[in-house]
Amino acid sequence: MRFRRSLVLDVGVRVTFHTVLLFSLFLLFAGHNAPGGGFIGGLVAGAAFMLRYVGGGADEVQRIEPVTPEVLLGTGVIIAVLTGMASLVFGGDFLQSGYHPQDLPLLGKVSFTSVLVFDIGVYLVVVGLVVGVLRSLGREETEGEAAPAEGGEAAT
Repeated sequence: MRFRRSLVLDVGVRVTFHTVLLFSLFLLFAGHNAPGGGFIGGLVAGAAFMLRYVGGGADEVQRIEPVTPEVLLGTGVIIAVLTGMASLVFGGDFLQSGYHPQDLPLLGKVSFTSVLVFDIGVYLVVVGLVVGVLRSLGREETEGEAAPAEGGEAAT
């Protein structure tokens, strides 16, 4: 089914999309010291993709996604698991956090934590899940796929 796109909605969504994505990154990086983190940041990024879905449907979401949702999900899970296991290598417990203070020019003393790396993995998992759901919601039937017949069974 084709629908006529609204110019105002299209422009508004395109402008808002990048702002919401930046806010999601802020929430991701502020998460271990303030409200936010990987899950909340991922949900806000998912809301940005939802805006694009409302403006242009599943094709619009598929057009703007940098990689497939499966890659995002897999990469996020691998990062989160490896972060949890890294503490085992250093003699700690699974998912035990660690930090390394560093004195950087212009920024001063900055602490790098393993929680941030874990949050990045969670962020990628949530974004991949939301984008995958949005892609499957608006997917049209393609040749070779049978529509479900009445009663719930697929036609053959």
